[in-house]
Amino acid sequence: MKTPILGNKNSSKSLYIVSACLPYVNPEIFNSLKKNNATILLACPEREPPLHYGKIASIIRSNNPKEVIVMTIDGSPHCFTLQASVNEAEYILGEKLNKRHFVLVNGSKLAEISPDAIRVARYLHIVDKLAKNNKKFVEDELFKHSLEFKRIKQNRELDTE
Repeated sequence: MKTPILGNKNSSKSLYIVSACLPYVNPEIFNSLKKNNATILLACPEREPPLHYGKIASIIRSNNPKEVIVMTIDGSPHCFTLQASVNEAEYILGEKLNKRHFVLVNGSKLAEISPDAIRVARYLHIVDKLAKNNKKFVEDELFKHSLEFKRIKQNRELDTE
């Protein structure tokens, strides 16, 4: 890589791939990342072309970081592609990566997500089965976290009155 922060001299560092909006949504968490001896890359799939899969794989291959950590905003359809991109980079490279996935829940709390949860999220027919088999849990969680779901639920209740 030609970018100085991505040179091979940094291969002992962790590589953080972070949503570009994280510094605005939660500056405290973002500033805490800067205290680690890590390389931090900001990315926004909404603003940038959808080339993250190959680009992330190339960065990992060239930089050989000790670990890859991706942090995004929970519930963002754009941010989800960063999570999937790191899984896909592992597939493209054909090797097991030391990686961790995190989402910022409700703008305040980081939650670690398993790589399999991200894989499942790509297959809506599987998500649909899980949602149908756990309907109360899914509705309760969506009501806590999704403004869209709350509005739909309220509109449905108004329609039944």
